[in-house]
Amino acid sequence: MLAREVAPLVSSPGWARDPAWKRALDLIGGAAGALLGAPFILLLSLAIWLQDQRDPFYVSARIGRGGRGFRFVKLRTMIPNASATRVDTTVANDPRLLPVGRLIRALKFDELPQFWHVLGGTMSLVGPRPNVEREVRLYTTEEQRMLTVRPGITDYASIVFSDLATVLAGFPDANIAYNQLVRPWKSALALHYVAHRTLTRDLVILACTAAHAFSRGIALRWIAADLARSGAAPELVRFAFRRDPLTPRPPPGALGVVTSREQKPS
Repeated sequence: MLAREVAPLVSSPGWARDPAWKRALDLIGGAAGALLGAPFILLLSLAIWLQDQRDPFYVSARIGRGGRGFRFVKLRTMIPNASATRVDTTVANDPRLLPVGRLIRALKFDELPQFWHVLGGTMSLVGPRPNVEREVRLYTTEEQRMLTVRPGITDYASIVFSDLATVLAGFPDANIAYNQLVRPWKSALALHYVAHRTLTRDLVILACTAAHAFSRGIALRWIAADLARSGAAPELVRFAFRRDPLTPRPPPGALGVVTSREQKPS
């Protein structure tokens, strides 16, 4: 059962008041996305159902703004009860993926139902991606600032780590690899957005998300340029190009590298 409030997870992060432009952009974009995505959702739902005659939607518990839990909906791309494995990160050639699910995930069409969340106010078009409770429990005090804004459909990290499944392929424990290699940068990018969100920045991120469908290189250059304009640390700007190898590092606010999902890093 999904808890309505998970405040014990966090140090009362509260939330940042949404400026008028933020909600207006979400309503316009959410309505357009829901309308344009409806035919695809209908057709893909049928294709998923024909695979195993099971519910074509995947509903899971995620943590949103203020530490509140909500029911997160995606088109199902994996076998039923795939989350029971407690592997929260999907890697390339993941055996849990349905044949049609591989195509849906590659096209990012599994995200289409999230426009419903945007219209309802649980999510935003742009913001840190919502995480599962067991990952949120690992957040440092600094990372908890990501919970002060609505989670989003896309953000800097969605583009910078669009190759996430490939990055984590081959590691014996994808969850630990994620926490060591991806989470530190993903959180840093999200925290920079939280501290510098503007209408222009949201439009840039949306433009980068669209451009990524045609050229990942162009999208990454635009992301790096926007980070530089907004005063991001040179290390973060450089990382956005994704030219350097990923190495284990502590997440923001921690002194040590994550070695277990059973406790917060020191």
